[in-house]
Amino acid sequence: MARATTKPKKEISMEEALWKSADKLRGAIEPAEYKHVVLSLFFLKFASDKFVKCREKIIKTHGEKYADMKPFYTQENVFYLPEESRWSYIIENAKQDDIALKIDTALFTIEKNNPALKGALPDNYYSRLHFDTAKLASLLDEINRINTEDEENDIIGRVYEYFLSKFALAEGKGKGEFYTPKCIVNLIAEMLEPYDGILYDPCCGSGGMFVQSIKFVEAHSGNKKNVSIYGQEYTNTTFKLAKMNLAIRGISANLGEMAANTFTNDQHKDLKADYIMANPPFNQKEWRAENELVDDPRWRGYEVPPTSNANYGWILNIVSKLSQNGVAGFLLANGALSDDGTELKIRQQLIENHLVEAIIILPRNLFYTTDISVTLWILNKNKKARVVEQNGQLKRYRNREDEILFMDLRQMGSPYEKKYIELTEEDRAKVTAVYHNWQQEGFEQTYENVPEFCYSASFDEVKEKGFTLVPSRYIEFINRDENIDFDTKMKALQSELKDLLVQEEKSKADLLSVFKELGYEIEL
Repeated sequence: MARATTKPKKEISMEEALWKSADKLRGAIEPAEYKHVVLSLFFLKFASDKFVKCREKIIKTHGEKYADMKPFYTQENVFYLPEESRWSYIIENAKQDDIALKIDTALFTIEKNNPALKGALPDNYYSRLHFDTAKLASLLDEINRINTEDEENDIIGRVYEYFLSKFALAEGKGKGEFYTPKCIVNLIAEMLEPYDGILYDPCCGSGGMFVQSIKFVEAHSGNKKNVSIYGQEYTNTTFKLAKMNLAIRGISANLGEMAANTFTNDQHKDLKADYIMANPPFNQKEWRAENELVDDPRWRGYEVPPTSNANYGWILNIVSKLSQNGVAGFLLANGALSDDGTELKIRQQLIENHLVEAIIILPRNLFYTTDISVTLWILNKNKKARVVEQNGQLKRYRNREDEILFMDLRQMGSPYEKKYIELTEEDRAKVTAVYHNWQQEGFEQTYENVPEFCYSASFDEVKEKGFTLVPSRYIEFINRDENIDFDTKMKALQSELKDLLVQEEKSKADLLSVFKELGYEIEL
């Protein structure tokens, strides 16, 4: 019998392949399980494709006899896969009655041989699913067509978020908490420049912030070994995803002993991070009980964040983790900019403590799971004047303690995957240039306030406006209606409307004429 080929018949887009994969699973399992089934298979293919690529390189460089020597793979941050764990073996046996067992064995073997994956891969999962061999074989065929060469993206995170959005699963509704779009992570990384030190994410989801941050460091000739990664994730499934996502890319990380709630079971209590990047769940309600965490050291010097909304709980958790010169970039729903009551008191204290450096409104439709506009906050523990060497370059920061930079990016962005928006490389370059110029000496020549885009506000201005951080309260917006000549405008509209009505009458007459000629005259 001819052996099955592992070469895809025709490569298709990831989204198309995922949708077709979901079609293969309909009726066999619950929609909530789709993502788990597809993700593990996708992981197998991803790991195997990297293995094959590395194997070919080893053979070309050192010869065939070194092709199965594990250390050669380890030094390339690639998993060595024994034959029974390789995608080619799975595809060749796709139509066998025991294919589910073979998939489980492949996943078990990979986890057993790679400590970084401990607890990340499913145990005897496919054997317990009980859907027929033909469906599983058909699913494998679809997965086989996905191109895994896209190393620029957090693919594991995208796959997960895709299923959450398509099937509106309760765990992902409206939160945007599993996958942060690459363009936003890149924007945060380009503003924070996490080249050297400790990088922390208190709600790391599938690890996308870490994946893209390391890509940023490598793209700018930095050394990823200079970055120590710490994170925490509440959902066990997503915790496993993060371990899978980072391990497959050779990124070392301390995600704590287990999946755990950052507020009630902080896995990194004494951590002080140089960089913090986060996309917390938006507007979490009842995140703590009324009398819970009231004396938590993370709120020391501030009001206790209210039980009704966790936004300021996340902010103060982040502040408590910043090192002496630490800087943080994180996303929040826009409401946090102007909340009253306890949140206002905390916000005022943050501003008075010179921690808020920049507030940036982002465009709508950036996320798979929500279309709202959100805010990027930049906090900086040290806004004083200082000179720093960063990735081989000197940065001469000026004193910005009594200033906050406001930016509005809602007029930026380009269409992406039809209904989504992404910030292009040019967009991000413009934003980061403004931010870095504003931070440094000589900003008088390199930075200027631009209507409808950016404004540098003084502490006194912010105080005068009641410590609101809504950018539109500071950035100048042009009233394009005030200089319009009403009479001229109305006459132009009158002329346009007349032309339209004349054209409509002509079209109507032509249509009536056609029907009359056909013998079906229409009388009005």
